[in-house]
Amino acid sequence: MPREAPYLAVAEDLRARVLAREWEIGERLPSRVRLAEEYGVGRNVVQRAVDRLIIDGLLDGRAGSGTYVRVPRERLRLVRSRHRDRAYPLPARREKEERGRADAWDSHSTTRVPAPEGVAARLGIGPGDLCVTTHYEFLAAGLPVQLSESWEPMALTEGTPVVLPETGPLAGRGVVERMRSIGVIVSTVVEIPRPARATPTQAHLLGIGVGDLVLLIERTLYDSTGRPVETADMVVPDARREVVYEFGAARP
Repeated sequence: MPREAPYLAVAEDLRARVLAREWEIGERLPSRVRLAEEYGVGRNVVQRAVDRLIIDGLLDGRAGSGTYVRVPRERLRLVRSRHRDRAYPLPARREKEERGRADAWDSHSTTRVPAPEGVAARLGIGPGDLCVTTHYEFLAAGLPVQLSESWEPMALTEGTPVVLPETGPLAGRGVVERMRSIGVIVSTVVEIPRPARATPTQAHLLGIGVGDLVLLIERTLYDSTGRPVETADMVVPDARREVVYEFGAARP
């Protein structure tokens, strides 16, 4: 075993053995004691190696029972496209590709929430300025597939019929349409995707393990003057969804 990070070498060897079907799907792996003896390492090294493969979605740890080869989960595709237009239905092929699209969601909005420093910087407002914040839990076929926390400056929508995203005449119609109704034209969307690990709260809401891989997408919408009008943090569980970005090719 190499001296540097021996658990990584054990993890990679175990990964290769699992993928080679040395143990069938649903079959229990040898005990950590037996694996430690086999690899000539301590039990803590085996534990870290197994934990890594659990986080990667290859193994499933069951308290008091052992570690099992995990049943593969189909990763649903979520396409982030600059050409999306709700007015036109997707072709059947695209509907199949995007079967991971949310078909239901729960939401809860709170008004007059002071903007944290980081959110204020993204919205170009002062820390503590009042916002509307909305928490979303998105479902696809009854399975939680995405979380989102959205922030909008109250100075922009206060006193209008669209101050709350999910109530009023344009409930559920999206930021672009709501803002257009009050004369604000959204022209630019910026998304910054980052890999992250699920927090305890995120894991509970998404039905995944604490520390499981997620994709954190920081999204900010700007109007035609360059003013930020909404910012959101979206959390997508890696084991359940693959995120695909679609762009048009530049024309000469």
